[in-house]
Amino acid sequence: MLRSFFLLTAAICFGLGISLPLVRLEKLYFFTETPSLLDVIGGLWVEGNILLSVVIVLFSIVFPTAKLYSAFHSVLNERDLPGWIAILGKWSLMDVLLVAILIFAAKTSGIASAFAQPGIWFYMASTLFSAVAVSKLLRS
Repeated sequence: MLRSFFLLTAAICFGLGISLPLVRLEKLYFFTETPSLLDVIGGLWVEGNILLSVVIVLFSIVFPTAKLYSAFHSVLNERDLPGWIAILGKWSLMDVLLVAILIFAAKTSGIASAFAQPGIWFYMASTLFSAVAVSKLLRS
């Protein structure tokens, strides 16, 4: 029961995390940007940074989705988790770390002010809830 709650919460937070703004960047007090993860990926693709956008899609959307799907499948069918789930878990908070570095870099450079937005908090919550659910599945 508790595993199902963690998985459902992780899935909801994941959807919100990739669609809500991750960071608010203010430049010269006049220009403000609040991109979501999907906006960042689309922007990179349009600007010709295709390899970088594909890598971000893999690590930020495909792998977490596969991890959540496998965990849901394991709970519903009462099966063991595949071994690759533990490997994906090691990359889980990488995106949150990268956004934190971006915020720090923007604030210390003086070029822009950066502030965390709800998307990063939901993405982090999704990562943590799925990690707890998967660890409970691995122990059972």
